[in-house]
Amino acid sequence: MSAAQEAGAGRQRRGMAEKRQAITRAARAVFARDGFSRASVDAIAAEAGVSKRTIYNHFTDKEELFRSVLIESADSVTAWHRSVVERHLAKITDLERDLTAFAFDWASPPPEFTDHFALVRQIHAEAGHLQPDVIEAWQDAGPRPSFRQLAHRLGEMTDEGLLDTEDAELAARHFVLLAVSGVSQSSLYGALKVPESEVGTIVHDGVRAFLRLYGPHGAQRQGA
Repeated sequence: MSAAQEAGAGRQRRGMAEKRQAITRAARAVFARDGFSRASVDAIAAEAGVSKRTIYNHFTDKEELFRSVLIESADSVTAWHRSVVERHLAKITDLERDLTAFAFDWASPPPEFTDHFALVRQIHAEAGHLQPDVIEAWQDAGPRPSFRQLAHRLGEMTDEGLLDTEDAELAARHFVLLAVSGVSQSSLYGALKVPESEVGTIVHDGVRAFLRLYGPHGAQRQGA
């Protein structure tokens, strides 16, 4: 292949990659707004500024596109969760303060994930209309690795004598339920704005409850 041919092939590959990115961005916005059942390939094509044929050149059908968008979006949120764990829990200087700061950040995702959490709302609303393997793929890309990352760190904190847990994964689930889920429920997964003061109260009370359950054995439990 000549240099000119190689350059042309490279431009074609970049063009295809850019088209695919435009399609997935548009699909994320449309699925987040309309849900899986109501979203149409026509609407996604219009949002992306491409033809339906171009979409079908990249994706077999609407379900494959939905799965791809969901996994890509969940992967991004999982990477962000990992960074939050590392930022707040890599080195503990004050157990309650660090856990509270961590939970506050976890419960307050940045604006770039607005469409993702709108997708999560759609999953909850349309679970009965989605193929089980699609839901499993989302769980494997998003919630499960996020919990495992948190559980791994809580297990390390137990080894360091900072916590008293027998099952770190169960402790991670309890932590999220106590200190984060209340914010998600109040906001309907980001649909409503929850005042920062309310977020702070939910998080603070949840962390204190968590420490009553899992504070270091033999030490005075927080808030006891």
